[in-house]
Amino acid sequence: MPAPLLDIDGLRVVYDRAVLLGGVSLHVGDGELVGLVGPNGAGKSTLMRAVSGLVRWEKTALRGTRGEITVEGQIRFLGERIDQLPAHEIARRGLVLCPERRRPFRELTVRDNLEAGGYLRRAGRAEEMERVLALFPRLRERRDQVAGTLSGGEQQMVAIGRALMSKPRLLLIDEPSLGLSPRVRVEVFAAIAEIHRSGVAILLVEQEVAKAFQLAARNYVLSQGRVIAQGTGAELTADEGLRAAYLGM
Repeated sequence: MPAPLLDIDGLRVVYDRAVLLGGVSLHVGDGELVGLVGPNGAGKSTLMRAVSGLVRWEKTALRGTRGEITVEGQIRFLGERIDQLPAHEIARRGLVLCPERRRPFRELTVRDNLEAGGYLRRAGRAEEMERVLALFPRLRERRDQVAGTLSGGEQQMVAIGRALMSKPRLLLIDEPSLGLSPRVRVEVFAAIAEIHRSGVAILLVEQEVAKAFQLAARNYVLSQGRVIAQGTGAELTADEGLRAAYLGM
């Protein structure tokens, strides 16, 4: 097992009376690619937002409104607790989220979107920009194009590239293939594999379970806010009940 990089212990998120995460524990080793799969509404995106600090931001933003968010449990990154840190400080430490549904800055160019991703870094941004454009040649061709005019696949490339500009130690990637054509999915998955080969650890939420199992050394299955199974892709697909009920395979 690789040295621990991310350790989540008993993470619980409650919105009003709805339990979104009911005590999740998982870990990602240094340099690992770990898959997180499960049915819609299982809590996968909530976990990613909680780890990256966005749920605590939402808790503050919703204070005084109808919604009330409770967050409990411990999250450690590089051996230190980060569960009380703001999102920007977590990103500064090298844990970066590439969110669901891409969300580029639509009015900015591709170049400006990427540069925004590196705002926490004072040096090396030009070199990192070149690495991102080498990873996604289409973005080099469109670097002066406004992001809102790009295709869905190109916007996903911008989102991943923007996250890479901060030079993360651990990259959280949430549903990268969502809404993409099969051809573009191949390109995105190839880029994720290349990012992992470069030494970046990845926690991957992916709706295409077979592909997640192909990429990841280990996987967690989440359902109704709880981890119900974990193991390699081969181990999980060998369980017929699990495959039929939770994996859609």
